[in-house]
Amino acid sequence: MSLTMTKEEREAFLDEVHVSIISIPESGRGPLTVPVWYAFVPEGEFHIWTGGNSRKAKLLREAGRFSLCVQQETPPYKYVSVEGPVVAIEPIQLERDLRPLAYRYMGVEEGKNFIRSLGGDSAGTGDILVRMKPERWLSEDYSKIT
Repeated sequence: MSLTMTKEEREAFLDEVHVSIISIPESGRGPLTVPVWYAFVPEGEFHIWTGGNSRKAKLLREAGRFSLCVQQETPPYKYVSVEGPVVAIEPIQLERDLRPLAYRYMGVEEGKNFIRSLGGDSAGTGDILVRMKPERWLSEDYSKIT
């Protein structure tokens, strides 16, 4: 029996709230590997948010691709790993990008407080949205073990 998730199982899992781990190649050393929030558009792209002048942003521009690993840390363990090219880097928009991410990860009330703490209507100024088109997938769902 295969533990690999079907496309439908994978998309349902990615729709749940999980912090992902991004891995970005870095010349002369191991990849930068840190946690990030993500949004996944089924049949489409992964979106991540980062500071426009951050080390992540610099490496994403240089490498032009990245990997994400999204996992469930409690039994039954599950994960989805995806890799692909950056298809766009653009200024993040508060209403289109940042607010939905904050609400997804923090809930509406805490998300509102978080946005306020980042400057309210100017939250995200200078930050970027990075869009990646998935090319390769790996997944396992240990709940499939019977």
